[in-house]
Amino acid sequence: MDAALDHLQQRWPLPAKPRPIAIIGAGAIVRDAHLPAYRKAGLEVAAIHDRDLGKARDLAAQYGIARVCESIAELAAIPGVVFDLALVPEAALMALEQLPEGATVLIQKPLGRTLAETRQIVELCHRRQLIAAVNFQLRFTPMMLAVRDALARGLLGELLDVEVRLACRTSWHLWPFMSDLEQVEVPMHSIHYLDLIRSLLGEPRSVMSRSVPHPAHPTLRDARTSTILDFEAPVRCCLSLNHTYQFGPEGEAATLRIEGTRGAVEVKLGLLLNYPNGEPETLRLATLGLSEGLGAAAFNWTDIPLEGRWFPDGFIGTMSNLQRFAAGEDPVLHTAVDDALHTMELVDACARSSAQGGIRPSRSELQA
Repeated sequence: MDAALDHLQQRWPLPAKPRPIAIIGAGAIVRDAHLPAYRKAGLEVAAIHDRDLGKARDLAAQYGIARVCESIAELAAIPGVVFDLALVPEAALMALEQLPEGATVLIQKPLGRTLAETRQIVELCHRRQLIAAVNFQLRFTPMMLAVRDALARGLLGELLDVEVRLACRTSWHLWPFMSDLEQVEVPMHSIHYLDLIRSLLGEPRSVMSRSVPHPAHPTLRDARTSTILDFEAPVRCCLSLNHTYQFGPEGEAATLRIEGTRGAVEVKLGLLLNYPNGEPETLRLATLGLSEGLGAAAFNWTDIPLEGRWFPDGFIGTMSNLQRFAAGEDPVLHTAVDDALHTMELVDACARSSAQGGIRPSRSELQA
């Protein structure tokens, strides 16, 4: 491998003095991602609460969590912990109101069900002086940390093109609460890419989006989305997200491609293929810096070995950045609620665009 690619960053540094974590919620995402992440990183989970105490007790037994709290108020009274809210969107505001002033807290995405609710949550965090971040963990995955480092080193040049494509079979049945949502795919899945793209390209000028249902999922308002984010030329950015592909694994796809003036990367989002176990994630990179003087015909792709996966490693990164920021070790809280507000504004814009529809073609009547 070329020396320029030898040491791309793939891990966020851990806090020097980690604080124990208290988790509110004991659902599938806690079981499959939060707790495996904290165990892998050596971060202590001091307590857990869920309104279904049986679920909380089961996870406590499985992961050696010393304390199962019977209420949010009981858990919120534990001193010195970092709170991890892994709740459905409508429960976040109520839970945040019960945390002590000045608490440090990681909040599950999306940040509320509507933009108005998002603003309520952000205002509450300001009023109660919470150090609050949203768990947009795709930014902190080994693959995307490496991509960001490659961009910072100039290996891709100026960004020109970002494209996300899914043709996979998402296990929507794992999250029955989604049947109650007015909008499903964008706030529960596309949001990851919208947040990531914002962190790479900044704020788009406008959004064009359309989400549609699928007959295989009659209880969901939508399950597939096409979105274009409008940035100043020459940037092109689009998302084609089909979660209902059902014609065999050989035709499945889950890729993110980024092209620049000097190079490109292609990421395989293996987690989304056979979720939650997933297939291997891969990162391939091509850059003119590796074949300078050899001509376009000699332009080669390089496989970058990855040191972890979206689940659980991305969750280590969000918690580490939060704890390090609270301790003064990191200067920036990258997914702070104020930044997450802008991601939620994109989610809202996608919903409004989908409802309004596109421009109708002008029909001409030709005379015989």
